Amino acid sequence: MKILVIGSNGQLGRSLLTSLPRSYPTTIFWDRQALDLTQLGSIRAKLENLAPQVIINASAYTAVDQAEQETELALAVNRDAVGEIASYCAAVDAVLIHVSTDYVFDGTANAPYVETADTNPQGVYGASKLAGEQAIAASGCRHLIIRTAWVFSPYGQNFLKTMLRLGGERDTLSVVADQIGNPTFAGDLAEAIVATLKPVAKGNCAWGLYHYAGDASVSWHEFACEIFAQAQHMGFSVPDTVNAISTSEYPTPAPRPAWSALDSSKFTGVFGRPSSDWRAGIATCLQALGQLSE
Repeated sequence: MKILVIGSNGQLGRSLLTSLPRSYPTTIFWDRQALDLTQLGSIRAKLENLAPQVIINASAYTAVDQAEQETELALAVNRDAVGEIASYCAAVDAVLIHVSTDYVFDGTANAPYVETADTNPQGVYGASKLAGEQAIAASGCRHLIIRTAWVFSPYGQNFLKTMLRLGGERDTLSVVADQIGNPTFAGDLAEAIVATLKPVAKGNCAWGLYHYAGDASVSWHEFACEIFAQAQHMGFSVPDTVNAISTSEYPTPAPRPAWSALDSSKFTGVFGRPSSDWRAGIATCLQALGQLSE
């Protein structure tokens, strides 16, 4: 299979760069310079020139708050560009593996969301990602859409790295405690995607929509406390106090779902990969970041 990864500089893209070549050494990785998803008119021609048989779209517009002001840009990347990629796949019978988000839900559930749950995004980011999912389905291409949540890694900008930075600067932090979700280690998500490729290659894959996220749901505050507990043990500077606050005490331009826990059991049943062990993922990240600082 000729496999193309779009978005090679992001958290997931860089994690795939570590894991994919072990089994698929000829995988091609494109960053934004190779394929700018805001340039809609050039996407189809570049894909046709390369002629990939499998496209893993690890790229997205993910600036949740900024999307409230940059609606057109968010829709261009998360809906229109995705539609172009899906259209290519449908035309040549290629496979699209696309990553989506828990933000397609409104957060009013009281149990982890399954794939058949009703969507109702509350912000532009979530709406643009849902529109991308719908564009893929409408294209008729063979596809896997994998919704994930609260992704962290040693790469780029994410909650874990923000907590470490702030924890090294301040004695006291305040973290929201009434938003619940599943932290997901990008390395685990990458391995989960790799696990789909054997059935994809055989042509007997169970196409459609899946959830893949962390193995336990927690609040941002609980996530932060676990990060700091492990970080302190590994010699990082941590704050003396981590206060639990409400969403109303930390307003943001874009609303966040109060509950966005995802049920990953369908993915595990079909592809054999367990949910992300995000606590172990924290340890892996801290070890990698500790080595980078030496």
